[in-house]
Amino acid sequence: MASGKEIKKKIGSVENTKKITSAMEMVAASKMRRTQDRMKEGKPYSQKIRSVIGHLANSNPEYSHSFMSSREIKRVGYIVVSSDRGLCGGLNVNLFRHVLRDLTQWSEQGIGVEFGLIGNKAGPFFRSIGAEIKAVMGNVGEQPALAELIGGIKVMIDAYENGEIDRLFLASNEFVNTMTQQPRVSQLLPLDPEDSEEFQHRWDYIYEPDAKQLIEGLVTRYLESQVYQSVVENGACEQAAKMIAMKSATENAEELIDDLQRVYNKARQASITQEIAEIVGGAAAV
Repeated sequence: MASGKEIKKKIGSVENTKKITSAMEMVAASKMRRTQDRMKEGKPYSQKIRSVIGHLANSNPEYSHSFMSSREIKRVGYIVVSSDRGLCGGLNVNLFRHVLRDLTQWSEQGIGVEFGLIGNKAGPFFRSIGAEIKAVMGNVGEQPALAELIGGIKVMIDAYENGEIDRLFLASNEFVNTMTQQPRVSQLLPLDPEDSEEFQHRWDYIYEPDAKQLIEGLVTRYLESQVYQSVVENGACEQAAKMIAMKSATENAEELIDDLQRVYNKARQASITQEIAEIVGGAAAV
């Protein structure tokens, strides 16, 4: 059994760790509220433009954009949104597993996959499995700027436009609530029509001044908004997951301290009993 002094030292070390994890939990909770506010601010625009694009894909426009037409799948692309930092439980691992399942399915069909990665955690993982990476956007930060993401997004959009890939998907985490964040993979290109009986007949929008100019601008804004909203939402997921992970670490530290305290008390009791026995033995000898 370890000596009382060694056990006391371990208890002190675990208590220091508990203070750190408790502080990190409070910081994550504070940041999560701010990232949630940013997520809620951008969600109405993101949802509305997705709805408009869904309507547009159902229409019969006078100008048909290349992003609206499907083609034979030979290669696909994924934009994967991960966190910049760790200590957020299984948030990134669960997302990467989800993408790997898709990767396995495409590989079985003989279809190649290319990646555009956002966040520092995605790069090392996908390099380790030998994935083909076209773009990496790291150090996104807690307040991501669209201007810093556009370069990487454009690389993947250009790859689709040039025929290098035939499908483009967006993989990120969806914020369900503080306790639940789940991986989500959605198709960006070609544009998915909205599944509604209301728009199944032949119809079109009236464009002013020019259909080509308006549709190209709208599609570009749509793609940028979907990726940006996913990055912001992933930030909220990161802070929520970090808060839960640090809360769990704090609780584990408390349990470990209790266990060590019991061991210390037993060791101390054994030491006292031994001292009493020695005193009694010495008195009997005299």
